[in-house]
Amino acid sequence: MQNVLAYPVADGVDSMQMTSALPEGNVDQPVVTGIGTDAPSLASAPVAAAPDPRTVDLEDRPVVVEQQPVLLAGAMTRAENPMSTPKWAGGLPAAEKACRQRLKRLGVTFRDIPAIGNGTSCSIPYPIELTKLSGGIQIKPAAKLNCQITEAFAQWVKNELGPAARVRYLSGVRSINQLSSYSCRTMNSKRGAPMSEHAKGNAIDVGKITLDNGRAILVKQPGLFAFRQKSLLNSIRADSCKYFTTVLGPGSDVHHKDHFHFDLRTRKTAYRHCD
Repeated sequence: MQNVLAYPVADGVDSMQMTSALPEGNVDQPVVTGIGTDAPSLASAPVAAAPDPRTVDLEDRPVVVEQQPVLLAGAMTRAENPMSTPKWAGGLPAAEKACRQRLKRLGVTFRDIPAIGNGTSCSIPYPIELTKLSGGIQIKPAAKLNCQITEAFAQWVKNELGPAARVRYLSGVRSINQLSSYSCRTMNSKRGAPMSEHAKGNAIDVGKITLDNGRAILVKQPGLFAFRQKSLLNSIRADSCKYFTTVLGPGSDVHHKDHFHFDLRTRKTAYRHCD
């Protein structure tokens, strides 16, 4: 009889997953859960010629079954490569689906991207990549965010920023330059500081607003006679606090002298920090 190796099989694994090399994985996607087939069987021995008396008879020897390691879900993960193909068990949660439907009704252009994970402090379980807002307003570069901050940002631009720009400059908004969306770092990148909301994709920084007429409005302390710019920036600071729980910008501190920071930090009280 010919000896055949039998391999243990993990439940739910398709026969097409047999491979001799382990696939590379990450914290957001389980690696292959097993190898083998659902019904392993011994291969048929070839028809033997007349037995040779000089050979050793193997009929009475037991078949050797060599155990192979079974890969468990979540094993062999690699945090350094978080941008693998998304694979959400059971699909998106209901709240995430509802949020995406609201984004579509707002006219937002986005796409789902693979879950982002870099340790326990930095992650977005269900991230999206934001490219355009209502009216075709471009986000440059595309921003990686969670759905909740994206919705708040889209509502603010549509309801507040767009109208404020038209009143002061008689022009709509063409594009918004964001300086930071998801970023695995502490607040203001200070060692020992609490983790930033950017580390959860729960914040976005805006450094420049370009209007349809070509005028570029930089987020910085305006000049003495830049009345329209000063008025628009003051409007942004005041109106955005209705949509975000944290608003920081020029004048708040040295770290925000050239951009507005918006986030949805959760606090124990209903306090909103708008400075």
